Amino acid sequence: MTSGDQRGPSDERGPVTTLATPIRLDYVFSAGIAQSRNLRGLAEGKFVGQRCGVCHKVYVPSRGSCPVDGVATDDVVELANTGTVTTYCVVNVPFAGQSIEIPYICAMVLLDGADISFMGLIQEIPTDEVRMGLRVEAVWVDPEDLGPTMASVKYFRPTGDPDADYETYKDYT
Repeated sequence: MTSGDQRGPSDERGPVTTLATPIRLDYVFSAGIAQSRNLRGLAEGKFVGQRCGVCHKVYVPSRGSCPVDGVATDDVVELANTGTVTTYCVVNVPFAGQSIEIPYICAMVLLDGADISFMGLIQEIPTDEVRMGLRVEAVWVDPEDLGPTMASVKYFRPTGDPDADYETYKDYT
């Protein structure tokens, strides 16, 4: 090694290209008034959103203001336990810490009465039978396990009702 060489002695293993190390991120989240209403609703086994006073769209979960009109959404709305699958994917890739059997279905669900869809698991249907327009209902955890979290909704399952007409959810795909 020459005096200008800062690499140190040679190593036949080669250069280090990756490093695995434990990492942790602690944070505090303040839900705010609108999301607190939604979280309290989940703890009671119901979906709670808010309606815009200008465009009358219903958002669940609400952020407290209409993203279209920029006004406060003060009108609280309890939504149905049923909805429509607007789009979905079948997941076949395992991941660390997974608690669900592969393959499984992850979908965007538009609750009846809402104007925004959100992600949920679809179960109790073979993966090759899921489809856009499928009518689903929420399956909640046992009442003693309800909490202010989306984990209160175990998954969604088919209702057996006829599929929704594409025109009713086309703007939410």
